[in-house]
Amino acid sequence: MLTRRTFLKTILVGAAGLAGLAAYPFVEVLARPRETHYALKPPGWTDGLKLRVCALADFHACEPWMNLSRIKSICAKANSLDADIILLLGDYAAGTRLVSDYVHSADWSRALASLKAPLGVHAILGNHDYWEDLAFQKDQRSENIAANALRNAGIATYVNESVRLEKDGRPFWIAGLGDQLALLPGTGYGRSSVVGIDDLPGTLAQVSDDAPVLLMAHEPDIFPRVPDRVSLTLCGHTHGGQVNILGWRPAAASAGSRRYSLGQYREDNRDMIVSKGLGCSILPVRVGAWPEIVLIELG
Repeated sequence: MLTRRTFLKTILVGAAGLAGLAAYPFVEVLARPRETHYALKPPGWTDGLKLRVCALADFHACEPWMNLSRIKSICAKANSLDADIILLLGDYAAGTRLVSDYVHSADWSRALASLKAPLGVHAILGNHDYWEDLAFQKDQRSENIAANALRNAGIATYVNESVRLEKDGRPFWIAGLGDQLALLPGTGYGRSSVVGIDDLPGTLAQVSDDAPVLLMAHEPDIFPRVPDRVSLTLCGHTHGGQVNILGWRPAAASAGSRRYSLGQYREDNRDMIVSKGLGCSILPVRVGAWPEIVLIELG
């Protein structure tokens, strides 16, 4: 017989379970990032070139989800991994209106300036870094707010640019692609669809020798067009689907994000790693997409 006490206990347990289920998405949103490790030697990689790469993507700085204290904590963790080089894969701007306050670009960039690595910190921009810059949406000759903040903080920032670096006398290239979704549509902008400012051929044309190339591209959509001259493509943007329930992802940030949602991919002798990133956009929700710091051992 179901007693009154048993009935009330069942109701309370059920209510607690529902409350926990409703609260869980915010657990991952505010969670301490996990480290995800990869080890590979891409085709064409220079023998003897050992490179330890830390990749950080999609901070989406804002209160309370990604405040300055959390950004600084993530940077401190990244510094502790003894990477040779740190790569920032875009989307520093909030990307959501569900905030208690915004974090100014001068502040989040100053926090990112605490990142240190022997071969430096190198950054590209993401779509939200452009979407939240209304001046740039109207006139692409103006300097992007996020790019300006990063450069003022001493962080090398690339838009369709390549730079040659060396580790132990062995050269390699960092190539930073312009964002593929940078310009929003609208009658006020004179655009009927999203337009990218990416120039893959122009970026790779700056590579002047046969040393390996690491391509930073915010969105993974570019991957089918990346030539095998590129040793490894590194992307963010997807947030691992942001909601990922046993492989079911109801939303995708782009067509390529659905095809390449997270992890390591190899196609036609080409390699790509897609980070689940750190923050959230649109909605402050993460399910089955725990935030991560990516560490890659190359060679």
